[in-house]
Amino acid sequence: MSKISEHLELAEVIRSEQAKRMGVSNMPTPEHIENFKKLAENVFEKIRNNFRVPIHISSGYRSIELNKAIKGSSSSQHCKGEAIDIDMDGSSNGVTNKMIFDYIYKSLDFDQLIWEYGNDSNPDWVHVSYSSSKPQRKQALKCTRVNGQPHYEPYHNKASL
Repeated sequence: MSKISEHLELAEVIRSEQAKRMGVSNMPTPEHIENFKKLAENVFEKIRNNFRVPIHISSGYRSIELNKAIKGSSSSQHCKGEAIDIDMDGSSNGVTNKMIFDYIYKSLDFDQLIWEYGNDSNPDWVHVSYSSSKPQRKQALKCTRVNGQPHYEPYHNKASL
């Protein structure tokens, strides 16, 4: 497989157990790969270089068919090659999801950053996107479950209030 950037392989952003089980293609278009290159340059590599450890992507590209199967948002930036989910849980290098979230929030340009579930001390994973065609919104959200459904609210960094 080909490289997206110095530390990111295409195989990492297209890996999907669900797509394998369903027998669906999860191969991005050349345009989507170019979008991932921008995301890698502006977000992923900066995270990687800051922490100096491998960064685990739990979800990257999603074909339209795969996105529907997992009940993803119809406007998901994952389908455009503009979003990744990072999950450092279980890594032995001491870097947590909260550390990743805080670094992105304080130091990087991004379109959308989501603290996904978890608790107040650590998200279950971190969603981050980088728009390839519009100015970055710098939208930070926290996602929780309300009556079993995802509920998004603005993220407020208590340390900066």
